[in-house]
Amino acid sequence: MAAEAHQAKWESFKQYVKKMKSYEEAIGLIYWDMRTGAPKKGIAARSEVVGELSGELFKMSVSEQMREFLEYFTQPEHQEGLSRIDKRIVSECKKEYDRSNKIPPERYQEYVVLTSQAESAWEDAKHTADFESFQPYLEKIVAFNHEFIELWGYEGHKYNTLLDMYEPGMTVEKLDQVFGALREQVVPLLSAIQASGRGPENGFLKQTFDQDKQKKFSLFILKEMGYDFEAGRLDETVHPFATGLNPGDVRITTRYLKDDVNSALFGTIHEGGHALYEQNISEELLGTPLCTGTSMGIHESQSRFWENVIGRSRSFWSRYFPDLQANYPGQFDDVSAESFYLATNEVKSSLIRIEADELTYNLHIMIRYEIEKALFDGSVKVADLPRVWNEKYREYLGIEPSNNGDGVLQDVHWSGGAFGYFPSYALGNMYAAQIARTLDRELGGLDELVAQGNLEPVKAWLTEKIYRHGKSLTPAEIILEVTGEELNPRYLVDYLQAKYNDIYSL
Repeated sequence: MAAEAHQAKWESFKQYVKKMKSYEEAIGLIYWDMRTGAPKKGIAARSEVVGELSGELFKMSVSEQMREFLEYFTQPEHQEGLSRIDKRIVSECKKEYDRSNKIPPERYQEYVVLTSQAESAWEDAKHTADFESFQPYLEKIVAFNHEFIELWGYEGHKYNTLLDMYEPGMTVEKLDQVFGALREQVVPLLSAIQASGRGPENGFLKQTFDQDKQKKFSLFILKEMGYDFEAGRLDETVHPFATGLNPGDVRITTRYLKDDVNSALFGTIHEGGHALYEQNISEELLGTPLCTGTSMGIHESQSRFWENVIGRSRSFWSRYFPDLQANYPGQFDDVSAESFYLATNEVKSSLIRIEADELTYNLHIMIRYEIEKALFDGSVKVADLPRVWNEKYREYLGIEPSNNGDGVLQDVHWSGGAFGYFPSYALGNMYAAQIARTLDRELGGLDELVAQGNLEPVKAWLTEKIYRHGKSLTPAEIILEVTGEELNPRYLVDYLQAKYNDIYSL
């Protein structure tokens, strides 16, 4: 009888958690709508709806019922018979409970409404390059996060608490170490490239490209990658993103620039990498908190792997450049695949993160990382951000934005309160290079597969090693199981040096 009662309690817990996931999916769908097509006049009311639903979800996560479930299933005698996955579900819920239980529900709901409204305010501010109109929202968001950190508690740097939300186990101390090792190699390589005076011809990229043709080619490449269109869709937005509602509904967006053939294409490939991860999570994780990527760093490793290691490779363009030529009749007739490959890998200091080359991209991330650290140790105020941003761009990249739209307002992340997220991009580059080295060895040559347009084995390998596990393994467990060692920035350094020494004949 005790065993039956135990099993009944477990089933009741699973149903409770599944209901929470249903709320999450509804909220995710509303957010997607708000960022892709919702009428501006409806944003305020829609934000209130998101606040209400998020408030209910928050209450469920810290309810008396959740407390009773967790007290019961965290007792050793009640963990007998639970699978590894089951125990991981309990630990995830416990971690969320311990964190959320420290925040008053009404404060959390206020915060959700604020960030929902702030994203719309950010869009307007970015369009007009008007930081002052967005500043009050950002000041409130930063103040909320300071308040939450004090409630959650922290060890070492205050920023560690925010980092852990996106990359469990990551700390300022670890990031300073790996970023420092990367910076020591990236900056001299960038200097050598700039001093060489060489650069690929790219005049053929400066044309007008029909939006419908851009979309057609983006859809073609997504299909080649293995993106399941019966489990997703491609839409247009100001800032590209991916939304994984469940493995059967993973939506991505891109943006089309009439004078840039690469922005939408590589943005689509990037978000497609995120989507492949979410579409291929094991069905046994459906309705659980494990039915998502294990961390933003590992998630970004997949978007950056597909965008850069594959999409910006010589082998990719040797295979797909004829398709690009056919898609834009007459626009690339006198261009070779090699010339296009070189042009898409030009290194130059640029203002916009999402348009940066692979080498300087990491410097864009380090700038944001240093600013976020300073915001939470109190050495920088929100009002200082435009000045500090411009100073760091001048220091790191030798350029300075002429307006705040191309500067401090260029990213959506802070409007949603996503402090601690940006380091994930550079971590993703490191993970991607390390994973690619193992994949290349185990599949007997990544370049050969890409040159043949045979991307299915690549997707299948990644599904087996990473995607299917969802959040059932930690980032540290994933990288160790896949590559046999902990995160090592040397693989990214080797990749960048080999690639750019070749391109620039250094």
